[in-house]
Amino acid sequence: MATIYEQRARVFKAFCDEKRQRILELLQNGEQCTCVLTAELDMPQSTLSYHMKILCESGIVNGREDGKWTHYHINEAAAARAVEMLKEITKQNGKALDCCTCGK
Repeated sequence: MATIYEQRARVFKAFCDEKRQRILELLQNGEQCTCVLTAELDMPQSTLSYHMKILCESGIVNGREDGKWTHYHINEAAAARAVEMLKEITKQNGKALDCCTCGK
């Protein structure tokens, strides 16, 4: 079972590449076929496959097989969880740690 840190890293890794951001932008219009994504992104299928693997492993995107093609869509629940993860790691709780060298 992955730790919360591993889960967060997997999710945020999905967002940290400009090509994956472009893919997500295309998926905002709804489910898209591999053939459409490769054409729109002017990207070889092998390169798209690499990026889709990362997006799917993060849970942000789901794929559906249909014959020789895969159709992808954004997983809304996982996307909402990613927003919550970001809030969790950036909230301030007011508990400063004591500095070991200056005592503050």
